Amino acid sequence: MELPLETVALYALKLAYEREGSSPILRDDPAMSDYQRDVFAFDVRKGDIAAIQGKIEHCLALALAALGGEQSPMGRELQKLSGDVRNAHTLEQMHPALLTLKDYLKDVQ
Repeated sequence: MELPLETVALYALKLAYEREGSSPILRDDPAMSDYQRDVFAFDVRKGDIAAIQGKIEHCLALALAALGGEQSPMGRELQKLSGDVRNAHTLEQMHPALLTLKDYLKDVQ
């Protein structure tokens, strides 16, 4: 569960902050400090869905802005896919939604 969370955050931050010709954002980048696997693992162990959703929402908001906002076609799709993560009440419900979101963010890179 922690790996998809970290990967969604990574791809979202890549969309928001990576610029052509600059260094790529990697998992050990300072921008990832609050979104690393071990940080998510702590929230998963506690079962803190709200904290997890908050962290993912922050990253997705940055990605949404990078995609042109809610009115752009890619932004609308991101909003639609992130709704399943936002509406999850358990980690089990969140997991398939995260995988779908991860794949989408990877594709739009």
